Formats: sequence, C-alpha cells, structure tokens
Amino acid sequence: MTPGTVALSIIFGIMGLGSAIGFLAANKRKLNLEEWAVAGRGLGLILVWILLAGETFTTFSVLGISGWIYAKGGPTLYVLIYLTTGQVLIFFLGPLLWELGARFRLQTLGDFFAQRYGSRLLAATVSLAGVVFLMVYLQLQLTGLGIIVEVASFERVGRNPAMIVSTAVIACFVLSSGVRGVVWVSVLKDFLLVGVAVIVGIGLPYLHFGGIGPMFAALIKARPGFLTMPGGTATLTHSWFISTILVDSLMFCWPHFFASAFTAKNGDTIRRNAVIMPFYVLPLALILFAGCAAILISPGLRNGDLALLTAVRATFPPWVLGIIGGAGALTAMVPAAIQILTAATLLAKNVYRPYVDPGMTEERVARVARIAVGGITVGALYLALNTSPTLVGLLILGYSGVAQFGPGIVLGVTWRRVTSTGILAGLLCGLALAAALSFTGRDPYLGLNAGLFGLGLNVAVVVAVSLLGSRQPNGFAAPSAS
Repeated sequence: MTPGTVALSIIFGIMGLGSAIGFLAANKRKLNLEEWAVAGRGLGLILVWILLAGETFTTFSVLGISGWIYAKGGPTLYVLIYLTTGQVLIFFLGPLLWELGARFRLQTLGDFFAQRYGSRLLAATVSLAGVVFLMVYLQLQLTGLGIIVEVASFERVGRNPAMIVSTAVIACFVLSSGVRGVVWVSVLKDFLLVGVAVIVGIGLPYLHFGGIGPMFAALIKARPGFLTMPGGTATLTHSWFISTILVDSLMFCWPHFFASAFTAKNGDTIRRNAVIMPFYVLPLALILFAGCAAILISPGLRNGDLALLTAVRATFPPWVLGIIGGAGALTAMVPAAIQILTAATLLAKNVYRPYVDPGMTEERVARVARIAVGGITVGALYLALNTSPTLVGLLILGYSGVAQFGPGIVLGVTWRRVTSTGILAGLLCGLALAAALSFTGRDPYLGLNAGLFGLGLNVAVVVAVSLLGSRQPNGFAAPSAS
C-alpha cells in the first residue's frame, strides 16, 4: 500500500472506533431531551473532566497552536495562560451555575437567560448569537479535519471532499448518540491526544536536533526574537497578549460549557474539575514544542496550520502519521458533536418553541432539535468550504463574541438591580463594536483585543440602562417549577 493509503486507513479506523464507542454508549438509554442534551445530570468527576476537556481541547489544540507558533511565534503562548486562568473563574462560578441549572431544570444558556430575566426576546437573542459563534467554532473543527485528511493522504484526497464526508459522519453521530456518547468518545480522544503530544513534542526535537534544548538553541539562532512579543507579527504586542487572555478567560460563556456543566451530578464536581483541568494544559506545551521544531524542519509553508502534520510526515513512517491524524480527527469530531448538539437545542428550545409553538412538549422539542442538526452542519460546512481564515483566527473571533454574554451571566447572579433591558442593550452594543472592529481589520485596535472594547462598552451600557430603569423581578428568586 502507498504511504497515503496506510495513513488514511488508520485515521478512518480510529474515527470508526470512536463512532462505534459513542453509538454503543448512547444506545443503552432512551434519548429524551434531558438525556440527549445533559446526560440526565448524572456524570461524576472523571466523566465531566473528560467531557469538558473534550470540548476545550480541539483541532485548535493540535493544528492551531502549532500552526500559530510556526507563523507568529511568541504571541501564541497566550493559550497556555487563558486555559488556566479561565478555570479560576469556573471554580467560583461553575457550582453556582450548576445549582441553578438543577433547581430550575435548565438545559441551555438560553434557559439561563430566560429564567433569570424573564425575557424571551433576550433569551432568543442570546441563543441565536450563541448558535452563530458555535458555527464559527464548528467551522474550525471541519477545517481541521480537512487539513488532516489532505496532508495524511499526501494530497491524494482533497480537503473539501474530506470535510463533506466528515461532516456527514459527525451529524449522524450527534443524532444517534447525544452528549453521553460524546463523553465516551472523549475517553479515546484524550488517551490518543496525550500520546500524540508526547510523540511529536519530544520525538521531533530529539530526532532532528538531539533534544528540546538544542532545538530551542537552533531556533533562537535562526530566528532571534521570534519567541518573544510581537514575534513574527507587527501588532500582537504585550498589550494584545494580556487583553486576549482577559477576554478568552471568559470561557464559561460558551453555550456548550453550560450544556456540559449541567451534566454533572453535583456542583462540587464542577469545582473539583476546575482544580484538575489545568493539568491538561501540560500536553499542549509539547504541541508547542513540536510547532517550534516544525519552523526549522518544514520552513516556508504559506499556511501555518499545515506545519505540524507536514513535519510529522517528513519524520515518521506513515502508520505514525495515521495515528497522529486519527487523534487529530477525534479532537475535531468530539467538540464538533457537542457544539452541534448545543446549537440545535438552543434553536429548538429557546427560539423555535417560544415564538412558533409555545405549547411544545419536551419530546417535540427533541425532534425539532434533531431536525436543526442538519441545518447547522450544512451551514458550518458551507463556511468551512468557502472561507479560509486560520484556525486560531476563528477561535479568537468566537471568543470575542461569546465574551459579550459575560455581563449577563455574572451580573445575573451577583447584582439584583440588573435588568433584561440593560443586558439586551449592552449585549447588542458589545457585539456590534466587537464585530465592527474585527471585520474591518482593526483587531487588534490600539494594541488591544477587539473583544475587550466590546466588553467594556457592554458593561457600561448594562450598568447605565439598569440604573435608569425600574427594578425587575429576579427569576432565580422564584421557587422551582418542579
């Protein structure tokens, strides 16, 4: 067999194994809306850790950060920091969100806003915005899958056909497995990801340079100053670095975080998970080492996202490339599944039901959500096929958007005076400013992350409108509907 055939066979074999695990795990239970969306709220510490790791460490973790350090250098190190500082916020806020979710039977981010503020318009606006940003994140996964298959096949299989086939597989997986299936596939994914990090993070430097230290010495000699700010850029300075960490630390604002947090059996599970999650950042440091090695192993690539797999292909036999590619495929498949599932539930429960059929039962909501899966995957696939930003660029754009949910979440549980009108006005202003800066090429702006400007305006508008308006009832002060 040709090298490409060997690598592709292993990649598809790993994807098939992962899908089979998910199908078997989910088929043991009836997939009503509660089970499909939040796994019956019965997952313990280890499974919640695996699920949250599965949605946090994505194709971006394998291809994105290695590609960015290949192309831009030092600014990429922000990744190691925000993934840790974000857990500090989750440690304090996560158990409270879980408690509210259990008390009021919340399943989505939209449910949170609807219950707290009593406004279906606000809940629908948040849900629609959340779906948009989830599709951006989903585009990242599909693009990464295409890159993996294209490079592993030695360009015999094009990126677009690979994305189309992979999207169909993921959609079927979501429809039949729900969030519990995603959890069990994450077990395989995490095992492989750690192994891949060790292979590439240690193997590439030792095979080409004799060790990690000599690799860095050679890189510093060849590219002086590349691993400091602004690295290979002119605009990603220390101020951008710090402001991006501040924005991205609001990782609890992602809609799929709420879906995953609500699967836990108690709030303490979320707190303990936040303590141990930073240990998962350690394998990412090895991925960064591999990206640094690729700068010297495979110089001159126009697309940094290709760097890691190109260096691996030039160094290891095809079966190793297949294992690494298979692990990368699962890091796309697992988060893509939870993102599709979350987006579909938001559309069905927080947009369609309130405005189209308020009397819908949970069973009918579940059916509408499954129908929405098709539209969401097709939309994300269209974006992946027709746009070509970098993987990290997509993620930064998504974080700038979801960060605007932060005031509504944090103030909703800490400030009684905050109003739905204030939250809606602040959200729209923050989104508008962040989008205007991002889409006109002004990110960073004045050296800062565009999302931080949006967040500042957001908070100012929320506070001003809430203080000027009349006090509104707090939906979390009401007794549980159950």
